[in-house]
Amino acid sequence: MSGNLDVPGLRADVESGEIDTVLVCFPDMQGRLIGKRVTGRFFVEKCLDEMHVCDYLLTVDMDMEPVPGYQAASWDTGYGDFALKPDLDTLRRIPWLEATALVMADCQDHHGVDLPHAPRSMLKKQLARARDMGFTVKMGSELELYVFDETYETAREKNYQDLKTAGWYIEDYHIFQTTKEEDLIRAIRNGMDGAAVPVEFSKGEWGPGQEEINLQYAEALEMADRHSIYKNGAKEIAYGQGKAITFMAKWNLDLAGNSCHLHSSLWDAETDKALFFDEKADDGMSPLFRHYLAGQLALVRDVTYFYAPFINSYKRFQAGSFAPTKAAWSRDNRTAGFRTVGHGPALRVECRIPGADVNPYLAFAATVAAGLYGIENKLELEPAISGNIYEMDTVEDVPRTLREALAALEESSVLRDVLGNDVVEHYLHTGRWEQSEYDRRVTDWELRRTFERG
Repeated sequence: MSGNLDVPGLRADVESGEIDTVLVCFPDMQGRLIGKRVTGRFFVEKCLDEMHVCDYLLTVDMDMEPVPGYQAASWDTGYGDFALKPDLDTLRRIPWLEATALVMADCQDHHGVDLPHAPRSMLKKQLARARDMGFTVKMGSELELYVFDETYETAREKNYQDLKTAGWYIEDYHIFQTTKEEDLIRAIRNGMDGAAVPVEFSKGEWGPGQEEINLQYAEALEMADRHSIYKNGAKEIAYGQGKAITFMAKWNLDLAGNSCHLHSSLWDAETDKALFFDEKADDGMSPLFRHYLAGQLALVRDVTYFYAPFINSYKRFQAGSFAPTKAAWSRDNRTAGFRTVGHGPALRVECRIPGADVNPYLAFAATVAAGLYGIENKLELEPAISGNIYEMDTVEDVPRTLREALAALEESSVLRDVLGNDVVEHYLHTGRWEQSEYDRRVTDWELRRTFERG
């Protein structure tokens, strides 16, 4: 991993006044950056080793409500602290915030052990399994977002209805329409590059006002950190320009959803050689790749909760929308849940199931766990499917609701083994709370449908 700042450089920048604030952050269960703003002086003097935060932060929902019933932390345990251990390899400047640096941290107990239910810990555990098998995991995530000619405040005042997107027509690959959005998107691209989150390109997407900004692939933990910093930073940059953006999986029934296409591959941990390509194979796929992809398919229902963690996530799974509905693989076919893309050393699998609302650490951990399961058990890869997979009734569906995904996770002996039974129970509790909070709400759809006519 590599940020754009080391400790000696940070000390010098603090001494000169170039940096006066350090954000110490960790990803919570929803994938948000949570932490503290520390004065630069105090960070380099006292916080390089650790600092403390309340342990309820890994038991709250999107509203920051302390959810009852967790084993890890509760009113019964007194809501104590856990330690944040800064990963100093992730130090970087944040150019869109004045005189600010950022460092990602691991959540640890008071004995210096990573908390097993913390998202970054979960990914690190699966990457350690891969290293023990001789592999480095590299990943890339492609996030889509909508841009609005609104502020976050005006969007809230409108109850998120009748919002003005930055465009009014489908702008997939359009240059002229994306030029209208370029003040913001260019600021995001350049800001990310300045924060050691290198960007490849941006493009217009299918919906009006919808953009995609692609980050360069990297080692999986570094990629998850970049993903989280980018998502948080894009919102901050938009806010600074009086704009609003959303990564919501499906913000409008009539418009395309926001995807997070997840690319993954295995490399030799010693030689850094790509391991998925086999020039002797007719299809170019090595036996290792075939086992890895077979694991993805075998456990797709088990891991869907980690790809789609919210009620809204499942509203994106619509036929004919470029979002997958079937647990199938194909070659360069956007109607499949998994497609193989790239040639030679760039050969990889793209999982198209996650939406842009995904927590990257959980999605990456689930992907690695499924792939290693396929390798360990030498699973045979079923034949590729071609054509319009949306219309194939014989192909297994991806779970279509949060309830269905939670039921599959609950029954998964494989994930209980590789993630840990307590970890699976922790996230089952999280998902069930999300479902119950939704179930007791009265929605605007219900009011329109039955207020007068019911």
